[in-house]
Amino acid sequence: MTVHNLYIFDRNGKCLYYNEWNRKKQAGISKEEEYKLMYGMLFSIRSFVSKMSPLDSKEGFQSFQTSRYRLHYYETPSGLKFVMNTDLSLYVENIVKNPTCVLGNTLDSDLFSTRLDAFIRALPYYNPRTT
Repeated sequence: MTVHNLYIFDRNGKCLYYNEWNRKKQAGISKEEEYKLMYGMLFSIRSFVSKMSPLDSKEGFQSFQTSRYRLHYYETPSGLKFVMNTDLSLYVENIVKNPTCVLGNTLDSDLFSTRLDAFIRALPYYNPRTT
C-alpha cells in the first residue's frame, strides 16, 4: 500500500505542512494554488455532506475514493485538518490528535519531516511504486 502525500491545514486554511511520497503526477500549478484548491475542496465537501446527510452525524466527512486513490480526512478538536492521499488499500484508523506545534505557524521542522518520513516508510503497508 502506498502513501502519496500529506497536508496539514490550520483552522483558517493555511497549509502548515506538506510532504509527498510516491506522487507520480503533479498538479501543474504552484504549491500555494494547490493548497488553496485542496482546502476549498475540503470546505465544499464538508458542507455538502453535512447538508445532505440523512442523519445528524458527528463524524461527518472522513474520506472519498476515486478509481485511483483514497483521500482520508481528519479534523482535530483544535481545528487542525489532516489530509492524506493513499492508494485504495490503506485505511487510516488513528491520527495523532494533538500534535505538538504552535497553532497558525508553518511546520518547518526538519526533525518533524524526518521523523514523519521515517514513520511512513516503516509502516508495514508502505510500498513505493516504481512504475
